[in-house]
Amino acid sequence: MIPELRMRTSGWVFAASVLAAHPASAQSGAQPSLTSQQLARTWDAEHVSPPLPPLLDHAELVKRLDAVVAQSPGLFRMEKIGQSVEGRSIHHVWVGSGPVGVVLWLQMHGDEATATSALLDVFEYIRRHRGEEPVRGILSSLTLHFVPMLNPDGADLFQRRNAQSIDINRDALRLQTPEGRILKALRDRLKPRVGFNLHNQGWRTSVGEPPKPASISLLSVASDASRTENAGRVLTRKLCAIIRDALEPLASGQIGRYDDEFEVRAFGDNITLWGTPVVLIETGPWPSEVPDPPLVRLNFIALVSALDALATGRVDRADPKRYDELPKNESRGLYVLVQNATIINGAGVPPFIADIGITASRRVRVVNGRREMQVATAIDDMGDLRTLGAIRTIDASGMTVIPLLDESLQPGQTVDLPEWRTASTATIGVGQPARLVILKPGGEPGKFVVEAVLR
Repeated sequence: MIPELRMRTSGWVFAASVLAAHPASAQSGAQPSLTSQQLARTWDAEHVSPPLPPLLDHAELVKRLDAVVAQSPGLFRMEKIGQSVEGRSIHHVWVGSGPVGVVLWLQMHGDEATATSALLDVFEYIRRHRGEEPVRGILSSLTLHFVPMLNPDGADLFQRRNAQSIDINRDALRLQTPEGRILKALRDRLKPRVGFNLHNQGWRTSVGEPPKPASISLLSVASDASRTENAGRVLTRKLCAIIRDALEPLASGQIGRYDDEFEVRAFGDNITLWGTPVVLIETGPWPSEVPDPPLVRLNFIALVSALDALATGRVDRADPKRYDELPKNESRGLYVLVQNATIINGAGVPPFIADIGITASRRVRVVNGRREMQVATAIDDMGDLRTLGAIRTIDASGMTVIPLLDESLQPGQTVDLPEWRTASTATIGVGQPARLVILKPGGEPGKFVVEAVLR
């Protein structure tokens, strides 16, 4: 078992203790020990995270955690702190010997797996560089406590809720979930100075004007409905500023600020109220066909940068306005936006010009004994969608969109345009699966060439 942490101090005393431990770095201003680019290169060369975080199940994670402890005797320590509704083990991993406690809990929503994979890279970074600065400074100033997967039942089914069908993050007061009771008991035992709550947010989440994908959103969590500004809130605002500055070179215009309305049932809000101010990090969409590695990389850089700032005292020189000035999250993002298309919708109505907005969600299914990830797409909106953004935008000006009636169609094939007056078995409409064919005029009258097929 770990020893009780003795450091329960005000924000001012906390800052002074860290500065005293690292006087040289405290005088060096707000410059990081490692730049974002250096950390990115390190991640590129050394990361061990799986390429598809949603496929990381509880059994595989436990194997990896056992290996982390075994490969570094005396560095990482681990204990089982309880079990889920269905009996899966929940673990607490800790590293470091510093007087300032930090707790990080991940995947309390089972289908929010990005940060869990990034944590494996943080562990590998600490293991490889334990004798170098800034890792040596982090380990001597901080004691880091991790709950890598709070909701293993949900993770194995890739669903938000636990096996009781309860959202653990809305169970901070009633404590009817064993997972929630485990988290509260750990927080009460450790009484850490600061906490990090890591999640994923929907792919519709956008930021800025015009809308861009909100790849990372930050929140300095409030402890009451009045959003009281105390020393803990100042600290978390500064940590959010540190993270913003670390990530902006790699995700410019894609960092947002999460709504800070107090949620009386939520764990982050209540843990802040109980004396451990919390930073929320939400991972969202990324504008590429394979979004996971860049997002895992951002999480790794965010965590290492924040921990370095805490250890060196650099956080005290951060400007909280850098957090306050972040644009707020919105829901104006799409997975695919088809613009300016002439649509034959298959319902027997005349062709018309409209945009088509497509959303996507991930699913994990077990196929022949193996976990596989699928992306399900649906038409979310149609009409004039010029105020929305998307991960992928297709300008279909001068082109025609029809329902996908022939599964064998491939780009480059020449086809006849269907008769619009004839109703088909498949239609294009809001709520329908996104199964579309985009056609451009061919070289012969009445002939069209398949430009793209969206399935």
